[in-house]
Amino acid sequence: MHRLILRFFATAFLVLLIFAARARAEDEVRIQEEIWALPLALPMFAYLVRPVGDGPFPLVIMNHGVSLKPTDRSFFPLVEFRDAAKWFARRGYLVVAPVGSGYGAQAIDIPERALYGPFFSKVGKCTNPNFHDAGLAVAQVDLRIIDYMAAEKRIIPDDVIVVGQSAGGWASIALSSLNPPPVKAIIAFAAGRGGRVDGKPNNNCAPDRLVEATADFGRTSRVPMLWIYIENDTFFGPALSQRMHAAFISAGGRAEYHLMPPFGNEGHFFIGSPDAIPLWSPLVTKFLDAQK
Repeated sequence: MHRLILRFFATAFLVLLIFAARARAEDEVRIQEEIWALPLALPMFAYLVRPVGDGPFPLVIMNHGVSLKPTDRSFFPLVEFRDAAKWFARRGYLVVAPVGSGYGAQAIDIPERALYGPFFSKVGKCTNPNFHDAGLAVAQVDLRIIDYMAAEKRIIPDDVIVVGQSAGGWASIALSSLNPPPVKAIIAFAAGRGGRVDGKPNNNCAPDRLVEATADFGRTSRVPMLWIYIENDTFFGPALSQRMHAAFISAGGRAEYHLMPPFGNEGHFFIGSPDAIPLWSPLVTKFLDAQK
């Protein structure tokens, strides 16, 4: 009798597991991936991934990093951070990951192409770098993308998250200083400018000037931010990123700082690895839940 009861409960438990697994599969958001040509003042391509359906959806913009070498920019992938972008899309976001002006075929410095793809994110010489304007230049592109997607009625206009890596993360910090009303939160991975001068690890271009520019953005920034850095980032190491965060907070900015353990051979490209998603996604989920 006891064996029959145990078998009954065991069978019932298995049935519940099967239905739970089916429910999870059915609840998973179906997504679709697209490539768009954005008709902005400076036209650019963008990788777009979103839930299947008409929307509108909350928007995530993902800003990539930079290379100062035209040859490197010419080989820049059309789709970067694909796995990270799909993670956001499965949570209901429409994700736009633009390929910056001056990348891909636009990276070649040909005069007749100048109107279509100038590289406008230079910081100048390390003796007098302009980190401030380089960040704001990309931030202005984000604002135009928000306006365009809102005009297309694809997004919920006041529900925008901006995510950036490296120079894209720096642009996201710059954007926060403008406090655009649609942007409710910003997430920066390995943010900064002027890392690895001449390709040398932990050799930064005017780090004191970078910290000063970070403080300058913090004086007006009030958007909630999450900053994620990795211990073995040889572009923006822990000591520098902690100085940047302290300067930003002291100036009045709002930023939650997390230093993650070493990842792979180079932590700077953390967000680009699918293996990193289980590591950063709990932090991002908790941060975004707190903004609701």
